[in-house]
Amino acid sequence: MLIKRQHLSFLILMLPSTVLAGVLNEPHLSIIPRTEDEAARIATVTAPAIDFSKPQPYEEKSAGAATVRVFPDANAFSQPSANTSFEGELNFKVGNGMFKKIWVSAPSSTLASDGLGPLYNARSCQRCHIKDGRGHPPEGPDDNAISMFLRVSIPGTADDAIAEIEDYIATLPEPTYGTQLQDLSLPGHPAEYRLQIDYEEIEVQLSGGETASLRAPTYQAAELGYGPLHPAAMLSPRVAPQMIGLGLLEAIPAADILAKADPDDADGDGISGRPNIVWSVEYDQPMLGRFGLKAGSPTVREQSADAFAGDIGISTPLKSSGWGECTAAQQACRTAIHGDGDVRVTEVDAEGLELVTFYSRNLAVPARRDVDDPKVLRGKEVFHSTGCVSCHTPSFVTHRLDGQPEQSFQLIWPYTDMLLHDMGPGLADNRPEARATGSEWRTPPLWGIGLTEQVSGHSYFLHDGRARSLLEAVLWHGGEAQPQRDAVVAMPPEDRAALIRFLESL
Repeated sequence: MLIKRQHLSFLILMLPSTVLAGVLNEPHLSIIPRTEDEAARIATVTAPAIDFSKPQPYEEKSAGAATVRVFPDANAFSQPSANTSFEGELNFKVGNGMFKKIWVSAPSSTLASDGLGPLYNARSCQRCHIKDGRGHPPEGPDDNAISMFLRVSIPGTADDAIAEIEDYIATLPEPTYGTQLQDLSLPGHPAEYRLQIDYEEIEVQLSGGETASLRAPTYQAAELGYGPLHPAAMLSPRVAPQMIGLGLLEAIPAADILAKADPDDADGDGISGRPNIVWSVEYDQPMLGRFGLKAGSPTVREQSADAFAGDIGISTPLKSSGWGECTAAQQACRTAIHGDGDVRVTEVDAEGLELVTFYSRNLAVPARRDVDDPKVLRGKEVFHSTGCVSCHTPSFVTHRLDGQPEQSFQLIWPYTDMLLHDMGPGLADNRPEARATGSEWRTPPLWGIGLTEQVSGHSYFLHDGRARSLLEAVLWHGGEAQPQRDAVVAMPPEDRAALIRFLESL
């Protein structure tokens, strides 16, 4: 059963009322409650597929009325929601300008663009999310690590945990380097490190005499600029994810996400998805984590502010330190001249942050391709029968929203349950984040995945880009997904090819 509503009441009993108030009330959205008739219609249109001889109704419209046609070039992920207004399109274009802006160091005559760093990973949002698509690991010794970095933290104690959030795993910033390692810096400031990756090839035997090769990475923070890391430092590699459909993911009702959670595997299917619950800086309360590779951020706005601070060293009303992520141990960075303090107050003011948020919410999802192709339909059947839909939930209907027509009451097909799943030791980063353990990751949305090479110029997948193809990404699945991975290895080669063809159509 795809929608495990019987578990929602269990979660409500397990979560404190203060947590549920934030998780279920969703203060970032102006929600118009659903009627009973609407709820019945939603149950019908999101019911599991049973006929694989033809597409489901509206399946080609991945993002409902917000879906755009597929552009034949690298701009396929850079279009505004199809249902946005003329005014909304203007805001989108201004937000796009902010997203592409190249920041410079302070002081500068261009006051609206100064404040970079002093430590940073990129000079603009677009430098990591190239063409609004996914980033990639360095492709050789002469390639830089822009669009990839290492998160870092150390274990905390029980006193460091957030008491209002049950099962919250306490961590602390690394004392010298903070929560993210920056590999670029302004003159006079050493960069924090150089990312070093070494790969080992692992051959995998597949049915039908086929083989695949996986590359297992080892990561090192080389050439540390501020002394050694704490002995208990935990490092996690992260590649910038694609940006499409974020506003629609934000508009999925929290109750619908929680209804799919099954933390104790009560139905015995081997899948035990859990919600990540995080502390919202903006709303000062626990909220459902939705964004980031471990669902560590509750809203698009907070995720944007975190990226400005950590990736570029830019302050916003939610992250107001002009030095970005520099720690108390990096005093030269903290006492440098920053770009705040002028008419903007922070380097990105409230209006600028809202424009970037609007842009990020409204990067449109392209339409599905070849939904009626017999091989795609067979691959879809394999996807369902193998159990991939246990985590990659095909469809949801978003909240009916006041003031957000682009995201309001849309039937969407993101192929994610937005929950955390244990993916086994092969993908584990061994670094917790809020309630996510070191082996848990949020189910990534699959919409648009078949356009990755067209948009980003590569076919690297997973949280660190180790997979060089969709097949390699599937073969890295372990933990809760081990049975599905093993089924793909053992299935007839023609079914395996059909499965990949289906994924390419998304």
